[in-house]
Amino acid sequence: MIDWLNGIALTAFGVGTTWAEVLGFVTGLLTVGLLVRQHILNWPLGILNVLLLMLVFGTAGLYADMGLQVIYVLLGLYGWWAWLYGGADRTRLVVRTTTRAEWLALAVAGVVITGGLWLFLDRLTGSTVPLADALTTALSLLATYGQTRKLVENWWLWIAADVIYIPLYAYKDLWLTAILYLAFLVLCVLGLRSWQAARRAQSVAVAVAG
Repeated sequence: MIDWLNGIALTAFGVGTTWAEVLGFVTGLLTVGLLVRQHILNWPLGILNVLLLMLVFGTAGLYADMGLQVIYVLLGLYGWWAWLYGGADRTRLVVRTTTRAEWLALAVAGVVITGGLWLFLDRLTGSTVPLADALTTALSLLATYGQTRKLVENWWLWIAADVIYIPLYAYKDLWLTAILYLAFLVLCVLGLRSWQAARRAQSVAVAVAG
């Protein structure tokens, strides 16, 4: 199965594109599309997507991104549960904004993760892009955490990560994945607007009920 996934499915921009990358492209688009709509099925489909991307990134030598996919699987399982039962009295979560304390914790975590991964990748692996790989990994982890808690600002973190991912994947000749992340960037903007609208609608509903 792995041999087939690593086989060439098509040629994009003069570079062979594997079946894993093609399937990662399709499942990735579907996952983010479902996330924009706050659909619970984004989680199981997202888990499939990250397993495919784990194979793609490992082959391309993006080791931090490869390891990140393992954490994504765990976060995906947690997010799946949290969206269903993580609200008050084990109810479904609702969209909310990030508190100051959460921003502080995220900022500290981001600096620590980026710095630690940068040193690790630079000193102990053959990564050719250690800082970019570390920074995008940190941003993606923080964004995914925000996603599991339905924090509106998770979309800003994803946007920042995608702006770096697009040229990074192009540099690594992962052209289909670079195009995928360009599509992600557009979907992130739509997701931000959609979740902001949902947050406003919830506030109005609470005010009316009060």
